[in-house]
Amino acid sequence: MLLSILSLVAIASAAEPGLRIAGISVTPRAWDKKANLATFEKYARQAAARGAQLILSPEGFLEGYVGNDKKTPGLTREQYFAVGESLDGPLLLRVAGLARELEVYLGLGFAERRGERMYNSFIIFSPQGEVTIHYSKIHNGDDEPFNTTGVDFPVVSTPFGKWGALICFDRQLPETSRILAIKGAQLILVPSWGSYGEMNDAMMRTRAFENGVWVAFVHPKRCLFIDPGGKIVARDNGQGDQLVFATIHPAGQRGAIRSRKPELYRDILH
Repeated sequence: MLLSILSLVAIASAAEPGLRIAGISVTPRAWDKKANLATFEKYARQAAARGAQLILSPEGFLEGYVGNDKKTPGLTREQYFAVGESLDGPLLLRVAGLARELEVYLGLGFAERRGERMYNSFIIFSPQGEVTIHYSKIHNGDDEPFNTTGVDFPVVSTPFGKWGALICFDRQLPETSRILAIKGAQLILVPSWGSYGEMNDAMMRTRAFENGVWVAFVHPKRCLFIDPGGKIVARDNGQGDQLVFATIHPAGQRGAIRSRKPELYRDILH
């Protein structure tokens, strides 16, 4: 009887619809928004043709992440503001239309202009072309001199579970992922541009494990999809520009996070 029950559970689990996710692990051109949008569209179409339902770019993909003064020495405010794109700008409207056409969730990193301020932002459009996530980077390591930092960690409900987003340096502070997890995120999206390698892989695996969530890390030279147990289930092959795919099953949080005692954690709340 026990074996039969376990078999039924296994069959049911296997039958649960998963989320087919694709990371565009590609290096864009600095300053060339039109060329980068064309590249994004090309890879998005390829990913959708291969069954992807959520397609993600790295950080700052639209303009080539030029707002970092270490990457772009001599960067001026005028140069950076000129490359900014507003939420209702023509290129983002094209991305919204592409999401609608392909009937997928499309995530793009871009330098966002809001009036007289700039932000390092990430947006996901739904299959209906509507904004699902709009997140602006909160921690930038003091190397993005013209960006205003964000102030909120949104978590959104989708047919594929609850999602939250961080951008690059945000991932280095454990509080950021923990906040998203406490707010119910089952999948944390991390578009990035900065450091990668063995230490980053360990960090991303830890963020997944300590919060009992899925993590999708998408970088021009690295892409990782990590399960709530900290296991890397898919990664890039290290051979240049490429799409990376995984089918994941966001579910209720697991692991030690369920044993938290926040009433005893006052010492870290300052």
